[in-house]
Amino acid sequence: MKVQDAMVQDVQFCFPEDSLNRAAQLMWDHACGVVPVVDEARRAVGMLTDRDVCMAAYTQGKLLQDIRVSDVMRTQVRTCQPGESIARAERAMRDCGSRRVPVVDAEGTLVGILSLDDVARMAVAEQPSAGKAVDLVGVAETLAEVSKTWSMRNLRDAEGAGNESRSMHKQSSTGEPC
Repeated sequence: MKVQDAMVQDVQFCFPEDSLNRAAQLMWDHACGVVPVVDEARRAVGMLTDRDVCMAAYTQGKLLQDIRVSDVMRTQVRTCQPGESIARAERAMRDCGSRRVPVVDAEGTLVGILSLDDVARMAVAEQPSAGKAVDLVGVAETLAEVSKTWSMRNLRDAEGAGNESRSMHKQSSTGEPC
């Protein structure tokens, strides 16, 4: 099974110069917890989650309209392509501790988004006699790793010293930035 079989094509996105108010409105209107951030050519340059929005508002004490997406977004983004296998996209999620990856074409243009939820739904929907292209155990392992990553990150932050600046970026097991 390929990424294109499970990805959402009608993906909402925002621009680095947009306000967090705009990004939050997109998330609310389209019931999504993340929006890819794209440049003028619609190439993925970042990711922004609902948690990023909330924490920026809390830590900066500003209105969402006064905070730019570029100030908060994660700029190191792993992507996948429509023709890649689900297993490869799952590995990217697992390595980076991310539940979602933007899907881009050969030129890097955003064409969709794939979430772990999409992968799980596809795995359950497959016919048992057809031979499973998506491994349910693999989906469970990916979910466990993604959850562990966030739990470990929160524990590390709680044990950190004072108000030191903490990076929310992680490196994959292969050393690539996520």
